[in-house]
Amino acid sequence: MTQGNGTEVSEFFLLGFGAQHKYQYVLFVVFLVIYTTSMVGNTGMILLINAGSRLQTPMYFFLKHLAFVDICYTSAITPKMLQNFIGENNSISFRGCVIQLLVYATFATSDCYLLSAMAVDRYVAICKPLRYPIIMSRIVCIRLIAGSYVIGSINASVHTGFTFTLSFCKSNNINHFFCDVPPILALSCSSIDLNIMLLFVFVGFNLMFTVFVVIFSYIYIIAAILKMSSTAGRKKAFSTCASHLTAVTIFYGTLSYMYLQPHSNSSQENMKVASTFYGIVIPMLNPLIYSLRNKEVKEELKGIRKKFF
Repeated sequence: MTQGNGTEVSEFFLLGFGAQHKYQYVLFVVFLVIYTTSMVGNTGMILLINAGSRLQTPMYFFLKHLAFVDICYTSAITPKMLQNFIGENNSISFRGCVIQLLVYATFATSDCYLLSAMAVDRYVAICKPLRYPIIMSRIVCIRLIAGSYVIGSINASVHTGFTFTLSFCKSNNINHFFCDVPPILALSCSSIDLNIMLLFVFVGFNLMFTVFVVIFSYIYIIAAILKMSSTAGRKKAFSTCASHLTAVTIFYGTLSYMYLQPHSNSSQENMKVASTFYGIVIPMLNPLIYSLRNKEVKEELKGIRKKFF
């Protein structure tokens, strides 16, 4: 590593967890099982939606892309983490670190906007059912999906660009299990005021905007459900939102904890735990949430079982 010039750093070292060496094989097995379950679950969800005749609706179109995004951003960080558990060399090249952050941030941000688009979809389906096919047309859905990916790419490009143009002369040991912005900024000997401001502005905006979309959508949804005279109708309407609401609560709660808490020495360790849950566990939970609590998905699964068994 060359002092004073960030572009001349050839590699970083990922320190991982504090107890990594003591429990490295146990952690490897645990996270390998989680990652495998996530890959199987999300890939299965995509294949099921593509094949299922009952699942050709805007809600499942969004869900298919949510599964794809989950695969992408957990795959950006988990394989390298697994390698570091059992390998002697926990280094990552400068270019590899750039790519990892770029891919992870792109799809993690896209996830936020996909969840908010799904909230809007549920709002239209429940509050404006007669106009639902017109409002949530194929073109509108494609634009919402494309917008999610574009915003994710812009957000990731800004953070990655400004982060890796810094000078790194303190150390090249990243106190994390993957290349994320806050632990990389801690290595810089340049002024990081602009980077901190960008982090709070971009992450704050993405969080607040998408959370407000979700909150306002559900305010109208709950009001519409309470106005329904039929108990069965209220139950059916709520059941269509329960899976999404569960996923949103877990996702945004963890993301807010990760990026909007004050930075300190103890917060770095807390961020590792939150990052593990957000980047590795949640992508595994999403297909389970949407399959176990969703009537249409259950019926499609039953149909597939009958075909092959």
